[in-house]
Amino acid sequence: MKKRYYLNLQLFAGEKTEKATPKRRQEARKKGQVLKSTEVNSVIILSAAFMLLKLLLPVMLQQIETFIYNLWTTTLIDNITIVSITPILISLIFLFFKLLLPFLLIIMVAGVMANLVQVGFLFTTETLQLKLSRLNPVEGFKRIFSKKAIAELLKSLGKIGLIGYIAYINIKNKVNSFPYLMDMELKAIIGFIGDILFTILWKVTLVLAFLALLDYLYQKYEYETNLKMSKQEIKDEYKNIEGDPQIKGKIKEKQRQMALNRMMQEVPKADVVITNPTHFAVALKYDAKNMDAPIVIAKGQDLVALRIKDIAQKTGVITVENKPLAQVLFHNVDINEQIPEDLFQAVAEILAFVYRLKQKA
Repeated sequence: MKKRYYLNLQLFAGEKTEKATPKRRQEARKKGQVLKSTEVNSVIILSAAFMLLKLLLPVMLQQIETFIYNLWTTTLIDNITIVSITPILISLIFLFFKLLLPFLLIIMVAGVMANLVQVGFLFTTETLQLKLSRLNPVEGFKRIFSKKAIAELLKSLGKIGLIGYIAYINIKNKVNSFPYLMDMELKAIIGFIGDILFTILWKVTLVLAFLALLDYLYQKYEYETNLKMSKQEIKDEYKNIEGDPQIKGKIKEKQRQMALNRMMQEVPKADVVITNPTHFAVALKYDAKNMDAPIVIAKGQDLVALRIKDIAQKTGVITVENKPLAQVLFHNVDINEQIPEDLFQAVAEILAFVYRLKQKA
């Protein structure tokens, strides 16, 4: 029973149930793992292309019409040669780039903005690194037939089906008008077909926008799920950031020991050690040339007090018993701090007594 209980606790601790920490999110971002929906990118690019085409198409058709008119009015079919057709082809290529280049640039900007809106600015080389696992045919086969790949395939087929259905419905409603196209001018035919295409485009854009919203919500759910952490992972991360409590405790203990050793090294420099006599010990030093008042260079309680007195005895520092003064100095004056003015008189009397003893010695 106990083994099963501990096993259940371990399984529970390893279960990823907690939200990702900021550090985990930052590490995932550095690796290129970000919240992103390709459907949102597609809709933004398609919408930009649709609006741009709606605005520029009349101008584009006008320029094409002017080019064809000039071609037929200034060039005789019978006189076309390899030499004479070269400028025509150059003009046609120039017109092609003149019409399509702004269109392509705007679409490229829309694509960049779509990524910036979702991901922000991100540069990482993690996704470019060669991983031998990607060359494994077995793993590649698993990726091709994974649940995610099948879901993407079904999603793509669904999109194609919806777009086909929208196109079919709109063309079906206009199919009775097709015979009348034979009696129309070319410009009217282009306008008629353009109206059908634009109707299909904006309906498709609306449907894809709805699908993009659903895909974004799903991608967000999957992203958050993949980033989830177990309780143990959060504890380990906290230890790495803040430091292991046991190690921190050892470091603090080491620091305290070093500070204590430094303090004990100052005891032989003291002029006097004032004691309680057993519970407290405070070492004082006074240099009339460099100090305005005596300072506490060491102090301690119980075992530390005994050690201070022992060092003082071995190094010849005079020890004076004064219970009230020792307690006041211990509780109110820090190491390397001057004694307060209200204690000047009491400390001066002790120092005078010490100086007299030294002179007699």
